[in-house]
Amino acid sequence: MALKREDVAESRKWDLSSLFASEKEYDDLYVGVAEKLKEISAYEGKLDEDNALACLRLSSEIGRALERLYVYANLIKDENTADPVAQARAEKIGILAAKCSSATSFISAELAKFPAKTLRRMAEKAEFEAFSVMLNDVIREKKHILSAKEEKIMSEISAFTGDFRNIFMMFDNADIKFGKVCVDGEDVELTHGAYSVLLQNPSQEVRKKAFETYYASYRASLNTVAATYAGSVKKDCTMSALRGFPSALARALYADDIKDAVYGNLISAVHGATSAVHDYIRYRKKALGLKELHMYDLYVPITDDYRLEMEYDDAYALVEEALAPLGAEYRELLERARAERWIDVEETVNKRSGAYSWGMYDSNPYVLLNYRKTAHDVFTIAHELGHSMHSHYSRTSQCYEKSDYSIFVAEIASTVNEVLLLKHLISKADGSARKYLLSYYLDMFRTTVFRQTMFAEFEKFAHELYEAGSPITAENMSAEYLRLNKFYYGDGVISDDDIAIEWARIPHFYNAFYVYKYATGMISAVNIAGKLLNEKGYVDKYKAFLSAGGSLYPLPTLALAEVDLTKKAPFTFAMREFGDALKEMKKL
Repeated sequence: MALKREDVAESRKWDLSSLFASEKEYDDLYVGVAEKLKEISAYEGKLDEDNALACLRLSSEIGRALERLYVYANLIKDENTADPVAQARAEKIGILAAKCSSATSFISAELAKFPAKTLRRMAEKAEFEAFSVMLNDVIREKKHILSAKEEKIMSEISAFTGDFRNIFMMFDNADIKFGKVCVDGEDVELTHGAYSVLLQNPSQEVRKKAFETYYASYRASLNTVAATYAGSVKKDCTMSALRGFPSALARALYADDIKDAVYGNLISAVHGATSAVHDYIRYRKKALGLKELHMYDLYVPITDDYRLEMEYDDAYALVEEALAPLGAEYRELLERARAERWIDVEETVNKRSGAYSWGMYDSNPYVLLNYRKTAHDVFTIAHELGHSMHSHYSRTSQCYEKSDYSIFVAEIASTVNEVLLLKHLISKADGSARKYLLSYYLDMFRTTVFRQTMFAEFEKFAHELYEAGSPITAENMSAEYLRLNKFYYGDGVISDDDIAIEWARIPHFYNAFYVYKYATGMISAVNIAGKLLNEKGYVDKYKAFLSAGGSLYPLPTLALAEVDLTKKAPFTFAMREFGDALKEMKKL
């Protein structure tokens, strides 16, 4: 059973006191933001080249203060998602965020009326340096920016367009109950965290019970989840159409200036390597000695005499050791993260599930974990710290307005850390340990490249279905998901009936066309890790990538680390890594 938060040692809980010293300080800043909205309204309808700088600076000041309020409120809520006070605070700041968005929505619309040459001239002035990227974005997006009145309406609508995700997250973290599973004669309360542990249990019967019990809860609410997801898809497609995009996918790629070739290269490379995945699945069945391999058998280690299980402190020390190729400065930051309590470690009652790194320009990065001593959790430490260090370098190298890096590159630094950790462990292992670690590497590819690409194909199907005028139902979503599962995993594994509804438990689907970035992120990370380990002086190029923030679009940012996803070479290198690891493991 999960711990109560008050029973967790202070050293294992994040320290948010530096964000706000008191409730009064929080409330005062909240009132201050609300007051500044009155100030910025004076510019509406009157924006010109002479007053644009003052307006942009005020908008930035509002955004920076709002970010501080918003992040703090939601970090507190995630400590206990069932706390009504925390829920109310987060909801209240969400309302203020919508008001801020509405109040400042006229800026892009009015700037879009400026001639392109005027915007370029402004962007080149020293005093506009902090806003140069934003101004160039306006030039680029002129045809998709609506009138000031329409932008205000769109902004007002944003107050509830995110509710589909919020509804799902509340259902998935606070309301859904999974029941219990009998393990070695004792009933174990099933949670998201416990489920991931039970799928690694050596007993196939335990894994089966956990799988069936877990999905029974989603099946009981499947129509509700389907309606929620359908609403999210409709929102994506409608918002894209209103801005003149031919599809939701087109809008998603355009936002990051991602070339179609990148998406095409990913699908092509993954489809071309599915035979290798099928080969690995067949090998897994043989290695586990199973008559039938089921979807709930894909996470259990293939060796009986080695487990990467350790206490949190030991795992943290291992991560520091593995990331030595990133240099002394990077290691010092890892030490700070632990000493200054950036990390919330333990799974506690009603705490948000999973893991993330979050923060703001004026704070340390914060990491939420639900540590359970499994191999997955060890790697999660490395993963989330990768996010945190990326944020730290970006925020300390760029001004506030250019500090946020694109979601497209957001999973790269985290996955670089995972690959470095894995390669560090493999370099010191032999026998069963080496076999286990190679299998773990293959599973990283399977879950991060192949599975996320499968997810990407699924959400592409869902959005195209609606754009073609067809309804989104539990039945057609489940049928398509099952088809994709069979295509990606092959006939070496039984695609159990419950796997057809796996889509109903994936929170990332409520952030459309995000998941493919996990796949391109790992493709990039594998290439970067190879360079870090084999090319002298490359670490400086990698830190240039980490420090770029939002000063460049994603593809030019990646170019700083010498990775070009518009070419097939990075994908070919990554697929070869998968094939080579499979060959070595089969030899063992």
